[in-house]
Amino acid sequence: METLDVTQIEPRFKHPTIFNKFDSLAEGEAFIINNDHDPKPLYYQLLAERGQTFTWEYLENGPEVWRVQILKRQPSSDETIGEMVTKDFRKAQVFKKFGIDFCCGGKKTVKEVCERKGIDVAVVEKELNSFNERENTYFDFDSWELDFLADYIVNTHHKYVKESLPFMTELANKVARVHGDGHPELIHIAQIFSNVAQDFGLHLMKEEKILFPYIKEMVAAKNTGASIAPAPFGQVNNPTQMMETEHEQAGEDMAAIRQLSNDYTLPQGACNSYTILFKKLEEFENDLFTHVHLENNILFPKAIALEKELLA
Repeated sequence: METLDVTQIEPRFKHPTIFNKFDSLAEGEAFIINNDHDPKPLYYQLLAERGQTFTWEYLENGPEVWRVQILKRQPSSDETIGEMVTKDFRKAQVFKKFGIDFCCGGKKTVKEVCERKGIDVAVVEKELNSFNERENTYFDFDSWELDFLADYIVNTHHKYVKESLPFMTELANKVARVHGDGHPELIHIAQIFSNVAQDFGLHLMKEEKILFPYIKEMVAAKNTGASIAPAPFGQVNNPTQMMETEHEQAGEDMAAIRQLSNDYTLPQGACNSYTILFKKLEEFENDLFTHVHLENNILFPKAIALEKELLA
């Protein structure tokens, strides 16, 4: 299998060279890229511009060398997890039950994830199919206009995050300070959540001040027939790739907290602060899943498609 040493390519030619190599592959063929830093931004660019046509597998993951195998997939009619949740958000409950990431990991199929996690795909599919037989009221987010969806995200999920972060950060530090000697994992949890809080503050600001206003401008342009002015960040897939990378980091941080807390299991005799902290962390994680799903799987792909339509 051919290896492409990205470190030997001039920076401005790196991604075009990789894309050309990928486009030259036949279905089922693969190549390896060798890099001196994590090439994850390339993953999001490839996903935005080539869609679900490839698999991405880390063969070596730093700290000095990163090697990734990129394979051109065979055509598949299987829905991705993100597409399934987009059509029927109730199915997110099933993925959550089995520990399957439907937001950051929403680009994969159920079969792919089950094989990787060692889960019986038939059991998961049985529960997913049961929703087709139930009547339940749920928001059809996929049918909403993008400007309305952006406002909903800000007024629901951004508001929740902004209100929760100061209290939870203070509470995590307090519990770590009081109980950290007997439960050193609490110190790590407090440190990780502090990073989440710091990163999310800037993340929300970028969405509210830069990305979401541009999406709303595009919606207005489509509705009025007006043209859109060039964005300072170039095409909309540039900031959405950055947002998805930051979403993934937040998801990994919360997964680390879940592991450290043994799925938010309280020790015997846990005090009120300890109890409230774990309940809030789980609540925050659940909100994050929905928040990221709405952006990664609905808002961002539709914004990219709308921009292409306006610029055609």
